[in-house]
Amino acid sequence: MSQVITEQEPEDELYEHYRFEAGKGQAPLRVDKFLMNLVENATRNKIQQAATAGNIYVNDVPVKSNYKVKANDVVRVLLEHPPYEYLLEPENIPLNIVYEDDQLLIVNKEPGMVVHPGHGNYSGTLVNALAYHFENLPMNSSERPGLVHRIDKDTSGLLVIAKTEQAMSHLTKQFADKTSEREYIALVWGNVAEDEGTIEGNIDRHLKDRMQMAVYPDGEQGKHAVTHYKVLERLGYVTLVSCRLETGRTHQIRVHMKYIGHTLFNDARYGGDKILKGTTFTKYKQFIDNCFKTLPRQALHAKTLGFEHPTTKEFIRFNSELPADMVECLDKWRTYSKSHTADEEE
Repeated sequence: MSQVITEQEPEDELYEHYRFEAGKGQAPLRVDKFLMNLVENATRNKIQQAATAGNIYVNDVPVKSNYKVKANDVVRVLLEHPPYEYLLEPENIPLNIVYEDDQLLIVNKEPGMVVHPGHGNYSGTLVNALAYHFENLPMNSSERPGLVHRIDKDTSGLLVIAKTEQAMSHLTKQFADKTSEREYIALVWGNVAEDEGTIEGNIDRHLKDRMQMAVYPDGEQGKHAVTHYKVLERLGYVTLVSCRLETGRTHQIRVHMKYIGHTLFNDARYGGDKILKGTTFTKYKQFIDNCFKTLPRQALHAKTLGFEHPTTKEFIRFNSELPADMVECLDKWRTYSKSHTADEEE
């Protein structure tokens, strides 16, 4: 947790709630609009109040709401109380633990569960559950107990949790060194042309919609990201693919697959909740609506997780079955594809 102590009042602590660095391509934009694009559930009125109170800093200098954010500016919101996410309340939430020993545990996360507390989600998270079921879990670099990595709220699947400092250090290094194994199963829009391939492209915040990530292929912005994909099943207007992560960036599979023209099925944030491939027939639209109701989230599941055990040094691998909502949606597509021919314009 970052703290800034003012020179005038040494006892007056300000706590960092948000920190954003504007990308190299950031066009001048009012700081209140800039923060509205980045902070979930924020209102312009609250942001302007924070600016009036002197709580918004750009490059360590307090600014008013009309300040124009420019490329490479560092924008921070500092308040007098710690972020609510650090006031962690243990909650008796059941966990689907598929493996546990004295060093770590593997959790199969249900879709819809947020991994850690954050703005707008201070309870009901995986971390709240971990705090209830386990004592003295080691903190990661973000002061979150046990977490080695994370997956999105509406993504289901496997996560490894460290139970000791040794496990946290060892596992974190493996993820950083890209020696861990992570395979996801995704249903994407369109008929993927190649049976397998690799997507490379730096990932950073989208310049216009700051709730999205975007690919910057020239490498001048963002973090290096690599995804290897393989087609598992072709179902006409959609394709089932396996994605193996070489890096682990925010929304990596979601943004990489969109970048090559195959947005994840029902991924609302990236436009996958619209009909992106298919016909204009009313029956087809009804079929898609039924699929969306069956699978009310992006079609993404963290299926396989492999790594070297912190103490035994043995490489261990865990697999999980597709959740019921994805299975049901896939069954609908299999039935539909048998009776309909996809005649798409690629």
